[in-house]
Amino acid sequence: MALFEALLELADDHLVLGHRLSEWCGHAPMLEEDLAMPNMALDLIGTARNLYAYAGEVEGKGQSEDDLAYLRDERAYRNLLLVERPNEDFAHTMLRQLYFAAFMHPYWQAALSSSDETVRGIAGKAVKEMAYHIRHAGEWVVRLGDGTEESARRMKDAVFALSIYVDELFEEGAGDDALPSRAAIRPVFDKTIARIFDEAGLESLEVPFPQSGGRDGRHGEGLGHMLAEMQSVYRAHPGASW
Repeated sequence: MALFEALLELADDHLVLGHRLSEWCGHAPMLEEDLAMPNMALDLIGTARNLYAYAGEVEGKGQSEDDLAYLRDERAYRNLLLVERPNEDFAHTMLRQLYFAAFMHPYWQAALSSSDETVRGIAGKAVKEMAYHIRHAGEWVVRLGDGTEESARRMKDAVFALSIYVDELFEEGAGDDALPSRAAIRPVFDKTIARIFDEAGLESLEVPFPQSGGRDGRHGEGLGHMLAEMQSVYRAHPGASW
């Protein structure tokens, strides 16, 4: 079922990245970020919940949002490789967030015109959150890229490490007329990244051999470790509720 699969891809993207951001709680470089990053994580996880809930409804097999999030293993996850990348350092985390938000903001803007009422509702909330994520992550990319010699080096290292995962954002996955074309988002994404990189003194890299496979369930080792931790309580007590 195309819509179910497409919703699952989006939900997995948001949940995995939300969990990665939540790992910074208590470890951020300053108190303001110790509050900001978990809040951005909650934005992403909230969107994931809405997508999983609707996916379960579309599938019609009685699966809840918790079942879809916690009872699938890594091979069944359909998230982008970008969002599962380990946090590494603060520069990597902010650039990863910028790449994702710079894609999802125009994606959700396009989804506001969807023929599906539920998709339009999810997009209406998510598009505002992604606008903030672009602003927040973009400001940090500029601050670090145009900062000290050490911060600029770390940001350039982040560009080198993460650029190979960018093209997967635009690969058409499970298609459905209710959701926007991913490839059509590329010009808006490129414009946003070019503007921020220009301010940060960074250059986009040519990537002759981009990495992909997340949509087919081919993930790095780190995702399995992350899911084992994230799913442990629910798998120990399936069906439990507060």
